[in-house]
Amino acid sequence: MQNHNKYRSYHGAFPVDLPDRTWPNRSFTEAPTWCSVDLRDGNQALVKPMDVHKKLLFFDMLVKLGFKEIEVGFPSASETEFQFNRELVERGKIPTDVLPQVLVQAREHLIERTFESIAGYRQAIVHLYNSTSELQRRVVFSLPPEEIRQMAVAGTRMIKERAAKTDTAIFFEYSPESFTGTEHEIALDVCAAVIEEWRPTPDKKMIINLPATVEMSTPNLYADRIEWFSRNLPRRDSVILSLHTHNDRGTGVAATELGLLAGGERVEGTLFGNGERTGNVDIITVALNLFTQGIDPRLDLRNLPAIVDVYEACTGMTIPPRHPYAGELVFTAFSGSHQDAIRKGIHAHGRTGKRLWEVPYVPIDPLDIGREFEGVIRINSQSGKGGVAFIMEHEFGCHLPKEMHPEFSREVQVVSDTSGDELSPDQIWEIFAETYLRVKTPYGFVSFTTPHTQGSDSSFQGILTVQRAGEIVELTGWGNGPIDACRNALLRADVRPFRIAHYSEHARSAGSDAEAVAFIQIETGDGGEHYWGVGIHPNIELASIKAVISAVNRASSKSP
Repeated sequence: MQNHNKYRSYHGAFPVDLPDRTWPNRSFTEAPTWCSVDLRDGNQALVKPMDVHKKLLFFDMLVKLGFKEIEVGFPSASETEFQFNRELVERGKIPTDVLPQVLVQAREHLIERTFESIAGYRQAIVHLYNSTSELQRRVVFSLPPEEIRQMAVAGTRMIKERAAKTDTAIFFEYSPESFTGTEHEIALDVCAAVIEEWRPTPDKKMIINLPATVEMSTPNLYADRIEWFSRNLPRRDSVILSLHTHNDRGTGVAATELGLLAGGERVEGTLFGNGERTGNVDIITVALNLFTQGIDPRLDLRNLPAIVDVYEACTGMTIPPRHPYAGELVFTAFSGSHQDAIRKGIHAHGRTGKRLWEVPYVPIDPLDIGREFEGVIRINSQSGKGGVAFIMEHEFGCHLPKEMHPEFSREVQVVSDTSGDELSPDQIWEIFAETYLRVKTPYGFVSFTTPHTQGSDSSFQGILTVQRAGEIVELTGWGNGPIDACRNALLRADVRPFRIAHYSEHARSAGSDAEAVAFIQIETGDGGEHYWGVGIHPNIELASIKAVISAVNRASSKSP
């Protein structure tokens, strides 16, 4: 690809020498503190930002999900942002255990307006930021690093002075914006100066937030910077180290996870990753990734579809079908080999009753997040016999014998290949009914009775009534049971000789009024040709007789 030389290596531009890094050997033991920035960082990225009403709906949802820190906006930026803060106060919407967070730049009039917006808050995080990046210092501000540091310290001092005059308990957060584009020594120098001005203690910590405002490197380099920073930060026991990653390279989740292993304790992000450009880190994905490792995410994500509904209604955004955990298709398999493995895994899990979730290709139980099994397996031209069998079991209560799977899947494959489209469960049932249940030529079932038994071997007499060539015909046969008697009755009608090769039956559902389904495979002639038949009836005996006739009719249609 041309023009690649106009770009440079991030590692070469912002090197961190950390040969004794420890984060690769660490593992997760608990969830971080979560801070949703949907109402600020997410909101500013919307084509049509949320109004006060939608922001209130979204705020209420975040509280119900268990967020204890929520960035509610940038109150000095617009009247809507300011009024939303006042609505939260006047309506008493903020629970006592939730810390609202407000964002502000290092300017006195903006800080004053911000404190006006939170008057009446019991407690709040005031989040100060200014850009420290090498590029912005050079291109945007034309300022040396020491003046950038002075700007951050001055803003901190103004907030400290204003906090002393309010009844609201103020917690302080500072972000060196574009941290990943800042030389790490300069970022540390600015943050150390801010810490020295605020003077946090282990009992009243401040937050240092390290944003990948623009994702510029592989996640391991972000982790190296976080570990280096954590090691060298003064008053480390008085600081909560927070991560705020964006997704420009598509690795925001990975960068956050590695950053947590490297010393991060807190994560700022948005639901489903909404944010400027390619988005912020997706908090729900990070939280559920922890959940799948046996760690309580400390967020209530048991009804993910309801969260999606509120999110889409408030933001006007839609969740892509392949979005982790929440997308329509993430629990769907079209591939035949995947479908077969999933079907067997679900059976094994139910049969053993194991507590641990172990199903191939499905890393999380859909039921844990409010999803259903209905769409786990869907059928198109790429699907196989296991997927078709799964649909028949879970949608229609028909447990096809394993030996029958190849035959019926071929029938489905013919239709899917012809149409080129996905087949719905109802379409699959229609193929099943046409193939096995509605085959009435040459024999249409009318009735079957066993009036009495006769003989020392207690054999059964069966009277089979069928419609053949438009006429009602009564056939009588004897056998060791109803199925054998039916077989012999048909043989008396010049049906090609056949034997019963396989038989199984079960109830399609629980209860006294449940239908029975019977599956019978017959073997005809000397060539050993096999044909399946299916019968459904409330009476299991009659379901079996209908299955025999179904198989015989199918064999007749295939005969030369």
